[in-house]
Amino acid sequence: MSFFLKNKGNPKVSSAKEKLHGAGRKSDGDGGKRSKSKLSKRLNEEISSDSETESDPVGKKQRRDGEEEIEETAQEKKLRLAKLYLDQLREEEEKRVEDDAFESDLIAGRLQEDVLEQRGKLQRLIAKELVPPEASEIRLLRGHKLPVTCLVITPDDKHIFSAAKDCSIIKWDVESGKKLHKVPGGRKGTEDRHVGHTAHVLCMAISSDGKYLATGDMNKLIMIWEAATCKRLYKFTGHRGPVSGLAFRRGTHDLYSASHDRSIKVWNVDENAYVETLFGHQDAITGLDCLSRERCVTAGGRDRTVRVWKIAEESQLVFHGHESSIDCIQLINEEHMVTGGDDGSVAVWTVNKKKPLTTVKLAHGKCGDPGLEQPCWVSSVAALINSDTVASGASGSHNSKVQLWKCGQGYRGLEPLFSIPLVGFVNSLKFANSGKFLVAGVGQEHRLGRWWRQKEAKNGLYIIPLKRKDPEVPTTTEPEVEQEER
Repeated sequence: MSFFLKNKGNPKVSSAKEKLHGAGRKSDGDGGKRSKSKLSKRLNEEISSDSETESDPVGKKQRRDGEEEIEETAQEKKLRLAKLYLDQLREEEEKRVEDDAFESDLIAGRLQEDVLEQRGKLQRLIAKELVPPEASEIRLLRGHKLPVTCLVITPDDKHIFSAAKDCSIIKWDVESGKKLHKVPGGRKGTEDRHVGHTAHVLCMAISSDGKYLATGDMNKLIMIWEAATCKRLYKFTGHRGPVSGLAFRRGTHDLYSASHDRSIKVWNVDENAYVETLFGHQDAITGLDCLSRERCVTAGGRDRTVRVWKIAEESQLVFHGHESSIDCIQLINEEHMVTGGDDGSVAVWTVNKKKPLTTVKLAHGKCGDPGLEQPCWVSSVAALINSDTVASGASGSHNSKVQLWKCGQGYRGLEPLFSIPLVGFVNSLKFANSGKFLVAGVGQEHRLGRWWRQKEAKNGLYIIPLKRKDPEVPTTTEPEVEQEER
């Protein structure tokens, strides 16, 4: 009751409330109109945006990309750059690992080759790639008046030293074929005042660094020369017979010499000193060779033995196999060697077996008058170090040639590759260290005597190039080409 009485008693308040309610209603009406207009605008905007999407999707994508670029925060950018950096590091690391693996494979291959070389079991297969040279490609270097007896090639394959029965020594340039230096021979009886040799030079050797050249002659003398200038440094005396073989131990300046006095002597060239003498052969030694080990191999001539001399152990191994005199010997590697004799045979040996691994009899055929034929002497042999390629040179009136051979697996066979016919006695053979050419020292007479003479022969050096087969290129057949064109 009091409530109604209060309202009645305060008409101003009621009228004010009514005014307020009326204003509220007005505002509600206006708000409805405004909300309707806003809704229609929103619908119109949505319809227009849909039409834009249908007509221009690319523009929307570009806008979105732009929005993404704009919307990328600093933290997200750092994360993205860090991922790129990590990917780059990962790629570099993978590449480095591949390079390291490749390099380690190369090093491992090289080490394996070094180990095989030290054990004497390295055999590079080169022979199957060789092809015979054209006659026009073989060069002849002439400068000696008498038959060439021996030669050596410098370690860099740029120069050749040769000596002959005229007692002279000539240094040649391989590329141009010109004489760079000549040490003339002297007359008998002028030994005291003449710088060079005064008797037939039978053998020579060069150190593995190309510093020293050693030569031996019929006068029992060994002379040491400076290879670069051909200046004589020392003269070694001590042998009681002609010096027939010389070899430097690889990597050192230790010199081994062999003589017709049946002895082997060891010298130290750096100190100009004699070291020791080794005995064992029963006849004149005709050849000697040495590689890296402290040992050398010799051919005993008429005693028909090959011997391996172990210098440090002061012992020797004796091998038998030829039917007659063994005239030449050459090491193929530390464990294998090749020999040739006047029985016409070429033999390959291993230090682990007393008999040859393989022997080719009548390697150069027979020569002589009808009914009196004899085997052509094998007067020289050469080997391409640590490979399967060897060469032999024959001496005979009708069948003078250089024969190249391919060694079988494990050096248990010899197959003829091809021969190069030459006129004269092939007294010396040497392969270039690179295997790119072979040099033959040829004369009208045998290096150890004057049993025969070939007047039509020329005294000089023959440089024989060793060409290799071109790698096979696959060719496309004509039908395939036509199909590709179609």
